[in-house]
Amino acid sequence: MSDIEIKLEPQDEYNHAPDEASNYNESMYFNVFDHQKKMGGWFRLGNRPNEGYAEMTCCIYLPDGRIGFMFGRPEITTNEVFDAGGMKFDVIEPFKSLRVQYNGKILLLDNPKDMLNPSKAFKENPRVACKADVNINGISPMFGGQAVRKDGKPLDTDPEKSFSKAHYEQHTAGSGSIIIDGQEWTIEGLGLRDKSWGPRYWQAIEWYRWLTININDEIGFMFSIVHQSEDSERRGGIVLKDGKYQSIKDCRIETEYDEDHFQKTFTAWAKTDEDEYEVKGKVLSLIPLRNRRNTPDGESLVTRITEGMTEYTYNGIVGYGMSEYLDQVIDGKPIGP
Repeated sequence: MSDIEIKLEPQDEYNHAPDEASNYNESMYFNVFDHQKKMGGWFRLGNRPNEGYAEMTCCIYLPDGRIGFMFGRPEITTNEVFDAGGMKFDVIEPFKSLRVQYNGKILLLDNPKDMLNPSKAFKENPRVACKADVNINGISPMFGGQAVRKDGKPLDTDPEKSFSKAHYEQHTAGSGSIIIDGQEWTIEGLGLRDKSWGPRYWQAIEWYRWLTININDEIGFMFSIVHQSEDSERRGGIVLKDGKYQSIKDCRIETEYDEDHFQKTFTAWAKTDEDEYEVKGKVLSLIPLRNRRNTPDGESLVTRITEGMTEYTYNGIVGYGMSEYLDQVIDGKPIGP
């Protein structure tokens, strides 16, 4: 019998005292998509207090296919709040209600693939004013938490190989407004949020596939395939049905790629103790992002993350969400399947 359990408390919605690890990260992520307007976006703040900065990302998918995007590494001096680079997250009531705000510039991309060359994209595309204010409400139980020993002691982790020591997710509903370059959209949508904390390097995983899916407010999915090495691969996720989560015991994803090896269409299968599921995905709009890090030995490590607003179909019902594919890039090519 395992001596490990998953622990999650309401206070985990608030920020933690950082570990001593230099690469300690505490991050929150929200996505929301309006099914009628076929638009939405995602917002992320990742505090790296021991390195003195936060990672701030705002990504808005517009109905006409354009994408508004901004990334920054604003300086921070504390991990007590999520408030950096014009982005702010507030916990109104743990596990139930939060607020997402962004007020700053955004890069307006007619061709989101311009981000294959970020420096060129930022020089050649306009930066316009953006203001987003979205109220987030949980529509599901919580999934995940921190793995600890039953005596309360944390597990030992190697910061160099860590992606997080704790992680949880929740399906949500979101309502509010997005204003870009003077044009305003009100949104009423569905999405998913997550939170992680602990040491993180983006290069700690060889590749992963992460699908967040809201068919409607009663049916949702999250598929996760994480390939850490040839000897370590985790396949799982959750199915939201009848207000409860079913744990995915096994899953697979078959993907068709475009000429740039970006996900285009795919079929995902999942098996729970209760049932089996098949979901089809079609990417509507995608932006390629990357993360770079130099090792102490001077080696340059490159990670590619492709973020696609995706139309999903389950049992003939259409919904929306995200498909996020992360790959390490070796000799100029992503290494995942």
